Amino acid sequence: MTLPIALTCGEPAGIGPEITVAAWAALKGDVPFFWIGDPAHLPAGTPVAEIAHPSQAGAAMATALPVLRHDFSAPARPGQATSENAQGVVDVIARAVDLVQSGAAAAVCTNPIHKKALQDGAGFAFPGHTEYLAHLAGVERVVMMLACDALRVVPVTIHIPLSQVPEALSADLLRDTLRITHAALIRDFGIPAPRIAVAGLNPHAGEGGAMGREEIMRIIPVLDALRAEGLDLRGPASADTMFHAAARAGYDVAVAMYHDQALIPIKTLDFDGGVNVTLGLPFVRTSPDHGTAFDIARQGIASAGSLIAALRMAGRMAAARGAVA
Repeated sequence: MTLPIALTCGEPAGIGPEITVAAWAALKGDVPFFWIGDPAHLPAGTPVAEIAHPSQAGAAMATALPVLRHDFSAPARPGQATSENAQGVVDVIARAVDLVQSGAAAAVCTNPIHKKALQDGAGFAFPGHTEYLAHLAGVERVVMMLACDALRVVPVTIHIPLSQVPEALSADLLRDTLRITHAALIRDFGIPAPRIAVAGLNPHAGEGGAMGREEIMRIIPVLDALRAEGLDLRGPASADTMFHAAARAGYDVAVAMYHDQALIPIKTLDFDGGVNVTLGLPFVRTSPDHGTAFDIARQGIASAGSLIAALRMAGRMAAARGAVA
């Protein structure tokens, strides 16, 4: 029997509760999962099956959303983060990680959190989910991947100002990112010989130094060294020619040098179906590629497409790792 996926509640005042219910309705005969959170935060009328252990989720899925109860301090007020609930949000993430590391769950899928609310209400000391998960797992460096059916992308640098990217783009960071990405494509995506396309930092990949020398001084030496280790690396390539259909057919993942260079193409190709994947953890973690969307919470218009895709991808990745009961 396949182990279920642990889905965290995320920020109760955002769209997490309603897209969770929509995902259950879409996947109840397909992908087993259970939600960790306070049942009082779910939309009124949600069919709920409270479970005592993840092993009960599969049987409950057909008729109700399986819920591993985690009581919170305050009600959920749509669109308004409540500081009293911040610690509960953090504790649910830790609980999900405990369950997957103990072998009770196949993977962790996380609903969106509101970082400032957690910082203000719980003294959350991490920039976001990814860093907190790495802390819980005892892993020094992890990699963010965004994935959809048409494209996988990995940004080497993430949430920093563009002016800081050249300095942050060290040889060690690039090398680790490429190695972690290569290993994850083999282990989690079942690609035995990954083809990795690497973007340059500058326009036209520096054009031989005429538009910047980061490619010559930092990127190319790393690529050459890793090619000698057996990695199939293409580039550095001009980012403006990497993402059309014919180019995408030639690689399994594109590694970009900064946030927007990676996220603009994937969000253009599949805005609702993109999935955030954390590579380098000892367990599978996926997440929808969007935020809490306070402005539309409980209005019945939030799309569950990205969460559904994240749960499906978590299931496939867990199966690739052999996560079965």
